[in-house]
Amino acid sequence: MPARWRERDLGKRWCIVVKGKTRKSAAKRFKLTGTGKITRRHSHARHILTKKPRKRVRKLVDTALVSKSDTVRVKRMLNI
Repeated sequence: MPARWRERDLGKRWCIVVKGKTRKSAAKRFKLTGTGKITRRHSHARHILTKKPRKRVRKLVDTALVSKSDTVRVKRMLNI
């Protein structure tokens, strides 16, 4: 039988298991750390940087962690 067919509920019925798909837009924006946290980039760091203080621009370069309230949604998009 093909690899995508699996036995269901230890019975004799066989069914196709649907594979989960990653949203590619989310995969490009978020990275998973070794401890399971999700990192993201800061916004407002692409253009019109001359009027922003240098300290602010330096801090925007660093990555940040996704908030706890958004973690569930991001993990669902990444199929984790």
